[in-house]
Amino acid sequence: MGNRELSNIGRGTETVGLSILNNVSSLAIESQLSATQGDLQNTLTQLATGSRINSGADDAAGLAIANNLQANITALTQSERNANDGMAMLQVADGSLSQVTSLLNRAITIATESATGSINNTQRSALDAEFTQIKTEIDSIGQNTTFNGTSVFSGSSTSIFMKDGNSSNSVAVTVSTLGQGSFGTSSVSLQQDNLLTAGNASSGAQKTLTDISGAISAVAAERGNVGASINRLEAATNVMANQVLNLTSAENGVTSADVAQTVTNMSKDNILLQTGMAAMAQANSAQQQVLTLLR
Repeated sequence: MGNRELSNIGRGTETVGLSILNNVSSLAIESQLSATQGDLQNTLTQLATGSRINSGADDAAGLAIANNLQANITALTQSERNANDGMAMLQVADGSLSQVTSLLNRAITIATESATGSINNTQRSALDAEFTQIKTEIDSIGQNTTFNGTSVFSGSSTSIFMKDGNSSNSVAVTVSTLGQGSFGTSSVSLQQDNLLTAGNASSGAQKTLTDISGAISAVAAERGNVGASINRLEAATNVMANQVLNLTSAENGVTSADVAQTVTNMSKDNILLQTGMAAMAQANSAQQQVLTLLR
């Protein structure tokens, strides 16, 4: 009877006799429980992080793609900030040029008044004193207007660097120098002008009027150049914002966990874990049948 086959517990077509040395069924169930526990742990990690890929073992290729996309997104996001900083600098310049235009318009008024013959030289001296203050203020605006500690009206080129992770692009913006002797790229100067006499086309208030009109045109042209640079940077910012949106969507598709599917997997793993534990209890109790042979 001891050699008689009493049980067919085993895997595949292999048969295993009743034994107290090794519980093959219990070992097989234990192995499956371990795998189920690992799957459940991975599923819970996905639910906790919201990410399908939490290590290189989850999806090595997907992780490489996601990391590359994230690098592109990071570069584009900073490039947007760079472009916005460039626009801010140019807007400071435009605001200052607007103030200069207001000062020059006031200069037009007092120069026109000085050019008329109905006022005396004492009154012209008062008008010239105001004109001198206007020129001094234009110098002050040109010298003291700064952005992030750097002079705006330096006349030098500022490079706005932008990169998408694979290629780069630099936009050079230039704001011309500004002062009573320098209005953009024009040759107009108010340094030698005065309102002490009514004068004519080559001296005094009348010549000053001509020079002020030229300065106003030069400032308007410079504001046009500044505005064109602002528009270019704004267009670049819009393009980069669209790229960030599309790349973020692509990165999300690679890494984000499908919550509905993940919850389904969690429910399946929980059920398998419970049934596996029940099967383990049955496999362990089956060996106790050997005791019946000793009665």
